[in-house]
Amino acid sequence: MRQTWGMELPKVGSLGEYIRQQRQQAKISLRQLAAQAGVSNPYLSQVERGLRKPSAEILNQIAKGLHISAQALYVQAGLIEDREPHSDVLAAIRADVTLTGRQRQVLIDIYESFHKENRAADSARPPQSADDLGDDPVPPRNGITPEKEG
Repeated sequence: MRQTWGMELPKVGSLGEYIRQQRQQAKISLRQLAAQAGVSNPYLSQVERGLRKPSAEILNQIAKGLHISAQALYVQAGLIEDREPHSDVLAAIRADVTLTGRQRQVLIDIYESFHKENRAADSARPPQSADDLGDDPVPPRNGITPEKEG
């Protein structure tokens, strides 16, 4: 059983556990990840055990080594709050332990590319008036098109 001496330690521990889980799912050794992240083996081991709290720069390097979003590590570390509207989808993808790290990253990349594409299309479109909003047809659900109320 792990002892905790302060309020920060559980959050740091959960970050370390998250990094270890991501590393194991990616089938990367501690030594390999440490080399890719530019940190020592003992330091990375201490991060994974919750004894060290890495800087944002080190988290970014670890994220690159794991091929995951740095934002995911920032959220785990408590450096930022995940408040994006589509964050539930991203959180679900990241939490799915049945997928490999690479599969999760591909899904995230595809999902984010759709958002980027939509933002670009939205910025190219002339602004809509308030009267124009909400007039889009309701998309079919399970192959059934909803009846329009009249």
